[in-house]
Amino acid sequence: MARRAPAALAAILMSSTLLVGGQALAQQQQQWFVPNQPQQSAPQQQRPAQAPRQQPAQRPVQANPAPLPPGEPPPAAVIGIVDVPEVQRNSTAFNAVREEIEKRRQKLNDDLQREQGRWREEQQQLANQRATLSPEELRTKERDLQERVTDAQRIFRDRSRNIEQAAQQSLQEIERALALVIRQVSASRKVNLVLPRPVVIFNEPAFDLTEEVSTQLNKVLKAVAVAPEEATPAAAPAARPAQGGQGQQAPRRN
Repeated sequence: MARRAPAALAAILMSSTLLVGGQALAQQQQQWFVPNQPQQSAPQQQRPAQAPRQQPAQRPVQANPAPLPPGEPPPAAVIGIVDVPEVQRNSTAFNAVREEIEKRRQKLNDDLQREQGRWREEQQQLANQRATLSPEELRTKERDLQERVTDAQRIFRDRSRNIEQAAQQSLQEIERALALVIRQVSASRKVNLVLPRPVVIFNEPAFDLTEEVSTQLNKVLKAVAVAPEEATPAAAPAARPAQGGQGQQAPRRN
């Protein structure tokens, strides 16, 4: 059981730190603008960004050691303590991943705001043209705008999901390295039971492995590659052209 703790702890604490920003972005995406249907788009945005976020904590961990033979007492506990959030703050790889993911989320948010502004402007233009357009022309323009908004929403959901998946992949690599470092440092100190800092009320400094774990983690893992975004530069422009009926393109350009 002692060998399971580092990996499971790293998965839980490290994944929750980076994925907070994605939850805030998902909440903002629930406000996506849809012409004439302001309340129907919100439920569609809740599922995609939230689905993968708990996976790192649920990933299978190292198998339990073989049970002790009957009648043999367990070894005496030699305890070590690791402050995982402190290791994160000191980790060059973790900080680089966090900065990259936050930068991608901010870019996605900026692109989303620009698209929402365009949609609102086009809807206002349609409202101003109601007196000069026939009912059929107005319906055609509104339907065309609705189709482009729907396509753009799908693209933004895909981009958000790709960002969160890239974050998870990078975090899992850091998690594996951290678990290995904790085991190595524990073995060097002859520690057979490692506890996370939050569960410890008091300890002597000699029990704390945090500084040594941080130092060794930065030696073995200086950086982690974050998977590139797929088709991100073309995502926003691709949301504007209509993919629905070809005969509807001319009225849209008036």
